[in-house]
Amino acid sequence: AIPINVRILAATNRDLEAAVQQGSFRRDLYFRLNVLTLRVPPLRERKQDIPLLAGHILERVARTTGVQRNISDDALKLMLNYDWPGNVRELENSLERACALTTGPTVHIADLPTALQNFQAQAPVVSVNAEAAVIAPLAEVEKRAILHAIALLNGDKLEAAKLLGIGK
Repeated sequence: AIPINVRILAATNRDLEAAVQQGSFRRDLYFRLNVLTLRVPPLRERKQDIPLLAGHILERVARTTGVQRNISDDALKLMLNYDWPGNVRELENSLERACALTTGPTVHIADLPTALQNFQAQAPVVSVNAEAAVIAPLAEVEKRAILHAIALLNGDKLEAAKLLGIGK
């Protein structure tokens, strides 16, 4: 016998408390594992992390390949609007694929996976309606654009400001 001192790090996307209540997960194992619980929200709930994560991924790829790359503004805007159902792994795979396919130092929308490109194609087209056709003071148009962006982003003012290219 060799004495050891270890800690187990386990991750899941399931509600283990509910699984214990339903009897589909062992209660004793749950209490052995449940020393510290961290909840990491999905990427779609923390889109402000996308530029930082993308930068980190591109730096890691640059260390491996020796080629420094950046992301075009349009590609970054698309990445900020996408919901990332595969979370950080999908973001990582998308950027690694884009780096493998791009011929220049900048990752463009065309370099991103088809799912993201199709997402852009499905984005609603804004049409000019009768209200928008009325001549209005620039301040009023700006106010409407800001309020519309905030509404589309469920009240996320910081994200709206980023996408509009203005300060909070």
